[in-house]
Amino acid sequence: MSETRTVDVVISGRVQGVGFRVWTQHQAQLHGLTGHVRNRDDGAVAATFSGPAEAVGAMLKACEAGPRGARVDSVELTERPGSGTFPDFEIRGA
Repeated sequence: MSETRTVDVVISGRVQGVGFRVWTQHQAQLHGLTGHVRNRDDGAVAATFSGPAEAVGAMLKACEAGPRGARVDSVELTERPGSGTFPDFEIRGA
């Protein structure tokens, strides 16, 4: 069984107003991940992903492209020690 990995990411570029949060929630659910996503005041999107290491890696790769209409300039990653405890994957307010 895979180890659990939890990461915080900040995704910059044209990522607000293009359905990025809804797309992220859908992709995270497809990968079996828990966590959350929200818009930031600076125009970026912040997310936390938690789940099997391989699934988190696949999600990070998906975030590099984003949904149709988005332009991702960067994905900044911070590993969280231990594992996150989230009941599901949710969209949060800014």
